[in-house]
Amino acid sequence: MDIEQLMPHVEALIFASERPLTQIEMTEVLGQALETVIETDRIATCLEAIREKYDADYYPFSLQETGGGYQFLTKKAFHKTVLQLNGDKHIKKLSTAAMETLSIIAYKQPITKSEIEYIRGVSADYSIQKLLEKELIVIAGRNEEMVGKPLIYTTSKNFMDYLGINSPAQLPQLKDITDKQIVMPTSGQEAVPDDAQERVITPTELRQAS
Repeated sequence: MDIEQLMPHVEALIFASERPLTQIEMTEVLGQALETVIETDRIATCLEAIREKYDADYYPFSLQETGGGYQFLTKKAFHKTVLQLNGDKHIKKLSTAAMETLSIIAYKQPITKSEIEYIRGVSADYSIQKLLEKELIVIAGRNEEMVGKPLIYTTSKNFMDYLGINSPAQLPQLKDITDKQIVMPTSGQEAVPDDAQERVITPTELRQAS
């Protein structure tokens, strides 16, 4: 099957899917549907052709690589129009506390609850629970090096889909959006100056200090 024949099948798959599809998934599905061996590089060629096709101005949507796969997404110029149809039902409203917590996780992941709370200065239990319920973050394991081996959190695939990115590395750089730095907690040992760690206080100095 040549590229021109294969391309409509790839388009149909992407159009019908409610989530981003990977090249491997397309290869497997099309191989079964068409009862022939489909090479991954042929799928890649089709995707490039589809992307070029829908980049034309007269199409209101385009092919985007997001969440680890490919999906048709409305172009920015039509977002307001589509929003009128869907209303608020597709908008995930988060409280300020949840947004702050999500931002910290996004930029410092993987991160523990205690580290989040250190940065925010308040409890993060409720915010973390809400973010888990909305599937914007996931539990990615435990920090084996910390006392108690606490759970660690990262952003989810849904989070990347929502922002239209493939990895946290594609998030805007903090220096481009704020002049504030997120400071992580420092251990007591690291907080002691080097010369203080090496110097031993004598009994005489201790009596003089008192």
